[in-house]
Amino acid sequence: MDVLDLTRLQFAVVTIYHYLFVPLSICLSAAAAGLQLAWMRTGQERFLLLTKFVGKLLIVTFAVGVVTGLVQEFQFGLGWSAFARFYGDVFGPTLAIEGMLAFFLEATFLALWYFGWDRLPRRLHAATIVVVAVGTLLSAYIILAANSFMQNPIAYALDPVTGRAHLTSFTELLTNEVVLAAFPHTIAGCAMAGGGLLMAIGVWRSSADAAFRTLSRLGAWIMLAGGAAVAISGDHLGKVMTAVQPMKMAAAEALYETTTGAPFSVFAIGSLGHDRPFFSIEIPYLLSFLGTGSFGGTVQGIDDLQAQYVAEYGPGSYVPMIPVAFWTFRLMMGAGILAMALAAFHLWSTADRSGRFTARLARLTGRLPSFLQPGSGTPRWLRRFVLLAPALPAAANTFGWIFTETARQPWLAFGISKVADGISPGLTSAEVIASLAGFTLIYGLLAVAWCRLVMHLSRQPLAAPPVSPAAAEPALAY
Repeated sequence: MDVLDLTRLQFAVVTIYHYLFVPLSICLSAAAAGLQLAWMRTGQERFLLLTKFVGKLLIVTFAVGVVTGLVQEFQFGLGWSAFARFYGDVFGPTLAIEGMLAFFLEATFLALWYFGWDRLPRRLHAATIVVVAVGTLLSAYIILAANSFMQNPIAYALDPVTGRAHLTSFTELLTNEVVLAAFPHTIAGCAMAGGGLLMAIGVWRSSADAAFRTLSRLGAWIMLAGGAAVAISGDHLGKVMTAVQPMKMAAAEALYETTTGAPFSVFAIGSLGHDRPFFSIEIPYLLSFLGTGSFGGTVQGIDDLQAQYVAEYGPGSYVPMIPVAFWTFRLMMGAGILAMALAAFHLWSTADRSGRFTARLARLTGRLPSFLQPGSGTPRWLRRFVLLAPALPAAANTFGWIFTETARQPWLAFGISKVADGISPGLTSAEVIASLAGFTLIYGLLAVAWCRLVMHLSRQPLAAPPVSPAAAEPALAY
């Protein structure tokens, strides 16, 4: 691997690791706010206990996310200084605002919420966690707006003297059609990730406290609703992606020839070259619908797009790594569907048997095996798979971002700058390897620390044990 490949690998490792915690922070902050509002409305103690528990998970996750996010931003100076120098005037405002939201707004109000129990008025205290939840959404939107510039560069102009890009309209940057489509899709993926964590912890600890059963079902509902939103928003995002980056959609199907009514391969065995794989399971016309909204729509092929880009941008290869784009797109969808199925089955198996609807379903499904009937409880053998619920949305999010970034290659900012143009000059392979090894070691320690803290918090009883009258009396001093 040369310096460019090593630097890309380093940035990928840092970014993927950081994004394991970002969706959790976004979902956990919203869940904590929702639980606290539910407690204020109903007065049920279980909602209060779950609010404090989810808040502790949020604090641990937020801290790790902030640390890894700082390293990610340092990457622009470490490995991509040419990119930072050229586009700094465009990315500077977005990164500055995101930093203010993450460090000043979210961190300040999260501290007020944690230390404000029984010190602030109830409504004011609840408002602090709501501000944190809103702040995470604003922070995510700003970062996605910066990323959308790389997918669809707008609102910039090149300085005739320095040749640097400078921002012409911050409002136009924030209303990029890519960010408008990517934001709901990303937030829905965050809901799946956070819901999976809550569901797994709830199932693991359901025998210790009845409130954890509520947590498991809440997490399952969040993950299921998030999965449905991912599918709906992903359909719209696919059409926007096809309009601004047609090569990306062609690479997702390894479609080399322009095709009307193009099929979508669910699974394929064989080469992904010009000849179709010798075995594939295809859904007719689906790719055209995903890309154009019409089953009879025309999807441009890789060969035609390559010729078009050569004529427009000059000689070179503009074809991304087809196997990576093809399989990450399917692994993203597969992991998301499995996560939704797991959440749906957990809700089905833990449904309240006393309800009329559940009782009617039980009569209709009486011939099914006992573990497939509503309200039957999650079988012991399946509980092990439920504990893996957080891994499925995390995998789907990871594969989705790998597809988004690698299928844009060789472009750094689509149509105006290539990846090779953004690397820091004078960087050596030894420097990249040394820094990558250091990041890997530190991130490994952070992962162990986060997992141990989450497990420690999950093992703690939600409510303190009652104090007996004898124990409450002070001992007499002699």
